[in-house]
Amino acid sequence: AILQELNKRHLFDVQVQQTGCIGMCEKEVLVDVVRPGEARITYGKVTPEAVPKIIAEHVVNGHIVEELVVGRLDQE
Repeated sequence: AILQELNKRHLFDVQVQQTGCIGMCEKEVLVDVVRPGEARITYGKVTPEAVPKIIAEHVVNGHIVEELVVGRLDQE
C-alpha cells in the first residue's frame, strides 16, 4: 500500500526500507517516517486505509498524524 501510494503521487525521492521486528510486535503494522532534520515518528497498527493519510499529511506536508503515533525518536 505504501509503495502504491508513493507511485500514485509520483513521490520517487522517498526511500522505503523493510526491517525486522523492533520489539513492538503488538503494534504492527509499524511504519516509521523520517524527514530530514526532524524526529523519527513511528506509526502503529497501520492499515492500508491509513497509508494515504500518512503519506499526504506527514510525508508530503510535514504534519504528524497524532492519532496513529506510537513512538518518537529525536534526531541525535
